[in-house]
Amino acid sequence: MQATKPQIEKKNASAPPEPMSLRAQAWTARAWRPAGTVVAIGLALLLTWHVINGQHGLSVWHQMRAEDRSLQKEINDLQQENQDLRKQINNLQTNPDAIERAAREKLHYARPDEVIYTLPANDGQTPTQAK
Repeated sequence: MQATKPQIEKKNASAPPEPMSLRAQAWTARAWRPAGTVVAIGLALLLTWHVINGQHGLSVWHQMRAEDRSLQKEINDLQQENQDLRKQINNLQTNPDAIERAAREKLHYARPDEVIYTLPANDGQTPTQAK
């Protein structure tokens, strides 16, 4: 025999209320899985944020990598400049023509039969004309 709706309500109405501990256990049994899911998602998001923006995260790694590249380029440039200067020193120590050329350019030395003309430095301005 099937109970009708009014009969079911009468049974529930006549039953004594459940104790608080049983209701709390029932609520905990229903709520632990969604709460655990929310906590797991929150931890995953926190971990993702830390991996990207943390003290040793991806953004810091990219900055350090760019700084490393620029410093490596600067080191290579300075090594090339040192190599060129060593060649120039060696050339000045061994080649008399290089010594003469350096003296003529930097110290404005001239041979006895030469005349040196020094032109004013052109700083991009045109001379003004007198009227």
